[in-house]
Amino acid sequence: MKARVFSGVQPSGNLHIGNYLGALKNWVKIQHDYESIFCIVDLHAITVYQEPVQLQDKIRETTALFLAAGIDPKQSAIIVQSSVPAHAELAWLLTCVTPMGWLSRMTQFKAKAEKQDTIGDGLFQYPVLMAADILLYQAALVPVVDDQAQHVELTRDIAQRFNSQYGDTFVMPETRMPSVGARVMGLDDPLKKMSKSDPGSGHAIALLDPPAQIRKKMLRATTDSNPAVDFDALGPGVENLLNIFQAFSEWSDEKMRAHFAGTRYGDLKKQVAEMVVSHLEPVQERYREITSDPG
Repeated sequence: MKARVFSGVQPSGNLHIGNYLGALKNWVKIQHDYESIFCIVDLHAITVYQEPVQLQDKIRETTALFLAAGIDPKQSAIIVQSSVPAHAELAWLLTCVTPMGWLSRMTQFKAKAEKQDTIGDGLFQYPVLMAADILLYQAALVPVVDDQAQHVELTRDIAQRFNSQYGDTFVMPETRMPSVGARVMGLDDPLKKMSKSDPGSGHAIALLDPPAQIRKKMLRATTDSNPAVDFDALGPGVENLLNIFQAFSEWSDEKMRAHFAGTRYGDLKKQVAEMVVSHLEPVQERYREITSDPG
């Protein structure tokens, strides 16, 4: 019997290459090896205001991108979180066994709270809902990017506490992260993770950006004052560009060094742009085919 894997993405903002490299590409690889459940977590999205009609459009767009990226509905279940009431029901039960101190230590809550004038309780309880998502399906494996790893650890703590109080009920999930591309940084600020919510036009490459726009954004990406790639003194911007190329190409560290050592930044940006374009064009073509079908 195959172990069960669960993971999800919020249908807010525009899915970008960080979401693809950190989640979708990894999901496509592992879906045949596990009983896979991939979720569009719209209940998580509404921890901040979402315009209802736009949210519904984004749910459909996200579903189409899941399929276009290679998630096979014959192999994997694709679900919308709010369509399964048990997610919210279990979240309440888990809230009742989760100490507030555990939640107050979540670094994502602290980071997001700093950006908001008013903080809703949903944002504070966000990790408990994520725990419910995972534990509801008795998932043994949770593929996440590195900034979500703390939430999976909390999920394990909650499961252990519940099991100790009420008897063995939940499977203890394990985290799995891709070795390259797990944390793609912003093109305009390589010290910040690439985000769907950042309004900057040069911050992220969306999965549906046309090739000309991808090339334009990449050429404007932040590098540093050095003239060419020096692997012994990589600035964060150059390291991010190399990380993006390697995550798409799956080249070894040795091949990356041999190919890019001494490469001037203008040429580096062009090569990264072409690598991204060549991988996203088939996804975009499949997306157009899927969304052109009224069914």
